[in-house]
Amino acid sequence: MQEIRIPKRITTALVNSLTAGVVPRIGLEHVAVGRKPEIEAMLTDLDNIAEGGAAFRIISGRYGSGKSFLLQTIRNYAMDRNFVVADGDLSPERRLVGTKGQGLATYRELMMNLSTRTRPDGGALETVLQRWFGALQQQVMEERGFAMDDPALNAEVEQRIVQVTNEMQNMVHGFDFARVLSAYWIGYRMGDDERKQSAMRWLRGEFPTKTEAKQALGVGVIIDDDNWYDYMKLWSEFTAKIGYAGLLLFIDEGVNLYKISNSISRTSNYEKLLTMFNDTMQGKAQHLGIYLGGTPQFVEDQRRGLFSYEALRSRLIEGRYAKDSLRTYAGPILKLDMLSYEEILILLQRLRQIHAQHFGYTPTVTDDQMIAFMKLAVGRLGADELLTTREIVRDFLDLLHTLHQHPDTSFDILLGDRTIQPAAANPDEVDDLLAEFEL
Repeated sequence: MQEIRIPKRITTALVNSLTAGVVPRIGLEHVAVGRKPEIEAMLTDLDNIAEGGAAFRIISGRYGSGKSFLLQTIRNYAMDRNFVVADGDLSPERRLVGTKGQGLATYRELMMNLSTRTRPDGGALETVLQRWFGALQQQVMEERGFAMDDPALNAEVEQRIVQVTNEMQNMVHGFDFARVLSAYWIGYRMGDDERKQSAMRWLRGEFPTKTEAKQALGVGVIIDDDNWYDYMKLWSEFTAKIGYAGLLLFIDEGVNLYKISNSISRTSNYEKLLTMFNDTMQGKAQHLGIYLGGTPQFVEDQRRGLFSYEALRSRLIEGRYAKDSLRTYAGPILKLDMLSYEEILILLQRLRQIHAQHFGYTPTVTDDQMIAFMKLAVGRLGADELLTTREIVRDFLDLLHTLHQHPDTSFDILLGDRTIQPAAANPDEVDDLLAEFEL
């Protein structure tokens, strides 16, 4: 296997994150295996969104199957393709709607994590605005020959800002959104930090009352639990108008909606999800992609899951011709199967090399030993139901850590003489599958 040379900061993120069982934010391309049809389907979404379309996908898979990994991978692809992205996890405190501001909390989380290619770790909101202003100034100077200190420059830039914001005023809440953007520009131009920060607070959904917003910015509305999604649609339009490809929302842990015990509250969240689905599917939203991660139970449970809400079930359910062997990837739900044994072995090969490079040693675990490790893992009782890629990766990294930090021990000692126990997964079938993979 050809040696991979990876910067130390990336190997650090990969080793630390995967050891802890969480998805790294960087370096995913070095450990990505499988998922080719799913990734291709989502990249097609990006092309459509960049052309003014919209997309809605539910990434369905059980815990540890790679939902978060896939979402993070597409997030990184999207930033490279000049999208603005925002990601956040749902929780008891963050929902789509709620009586205690849980919807607004989700909006704030997404805005806090707003990212671009030049600001991939979040906090990009102010950068997006200032980049736009700087680009307008540069454009005007090149077209009109103005110097940076020419008073006519600011007047021309302001006129072009007004042209964009005027187009926004025809949308729901667009007038107030445009006024706040103009307020930020005035503060930016005049060096008025208080006005700038007031505008930023409003855009992040941090004003508690309409009265305070009126006093600070002259606008009579605020972003709240009821209207936050309307502002996400405004952001998608705005990002496209100022030179980005669009806006993508990556929302994980959808199972927290399933866990809402109050049926009325749960239904209200499903109604909001239906609104998002209809907007994106029917062309009411532009330059917007919404990707939601959740478990099969969250999606398919007909008592509490999405399928308990008939309007969603009828839209999300697979067509009658869809079969496992003839699966399509055009529908709104992308079902993630576990990686194949062959794909997991390729992943372990890569992790072996990354671990050795990170800690500066020559790999000692052989391909045959990795096959033995895999046989032990997939042969455990109930492995076909319980074993996940996350668990295999954590166990393998734990094995590598132990071998590296205790050189007096050996691979064979750590695995011991344990034999494969009878399991739902047929050992002969396991052997056949592993034999097909030629290392």
